[in-house]
Amino acid sequence: MKNRSLRLGISGGIGSGKSTVSQLFARMGGTVIDLDAISRASTAVGGQAIPAVRATFGAEFIDSTGAMDRIKMRDLVFSDLQARSRLEAIVHPLIALEVGRLTENARQQGVACIVFDIPLLVESAHWRANLDRVVIVDCTVETQIQRVQARSGLSETEARNIIRAQSSRAHRLQAADAVIFNEGKNLLEIEREVKILGAQFGL
Repeated sequence: MKNRSLRLGISGGIGSGKSTVSQLFARMGGTVIDLDAISRASTAVGGQAIPAVRATFGAEFIDSTGAMDRIKMRDLVFSDLQARSRLEAIVHPLIALEVGRLTENARQQGVACIVFDIPLLVESAHWRANLDRVVIVDCTVETQIQRVQARSGLSETEARNIIRAQSSRAHRLQAADAVIFNEGKNLLEIEREVKILGAQFGL
């Protein structure tokens, strides 16, 4: 009989480096399920969410390629909580179906660890009870802003608005079984911490 896969949740604020940490766990034998990537795919060209986005928000929220206009939608949902709820009602069920499919595939393959890269893990009432361990990747807000601006070209105000819409650092840290402080460290130092945690988790 196959051993049960460890269910490891990785989260952190935008710009914290959680995706990097997820990939480091993957090198140790984990299978990464990236919820943000699944969400983006659902609203990309040909994505399953596109018909409902068009019907709910109008054709102006679909760009010339046939994908959801992410900038226009981001501006809307940050200013209108009802719009955010309507978008989540479209996208979240699709994400749940795909996560379920990928999780079952990983279990059938007998992987040692399923790594769930979850941007809004702490904000969700669902996830904590369905994970064996939670690792929070942390850094200061100022570092988050610098990284988001460098990566996405957003203004400081836009970056702060995104951070403000997420849980606070204190709230995230309360949910952690382990914390990786990703600031002033190089990749080798982060990898060393991940290996130590992996050993503690039985990887």
